[in-house]
Amino acid sequence: MSAQTCSHLQTIESIKHPKRRECDECVKTGSEWVHLRTCQECGSTNCCDDSPGRHATAHAHGTGHPVIASAEPGEKWLYCYPDEAFAEY
Repeated sequence: MSAQTCSHLQTIESIKHPKRRECDECVKTGSEWVHLRTCQECGSTNCCDDSPGRHATAHAHGTGHPVIASAEPGEKWLYCYPDEAFAEY
């Protein structure tokens, strides 16, 4: 599925960027992360699926918030969990 057919990606008008470059959940548990992702609905920043906690995916599934953006410097992409759609911006 492409961004053109994903209604979740089409609703993103401005990108939410991380307030801090850290995983909100890993900080609470003292865990480490690999890469960061920011929820485009609430702005929560969590770790990627390569990280032990996989907190971004857990957040998306637990809250129903569908779209994340990479919070990594130089990366400009969005991903929609329900539609498995990816888009660069």
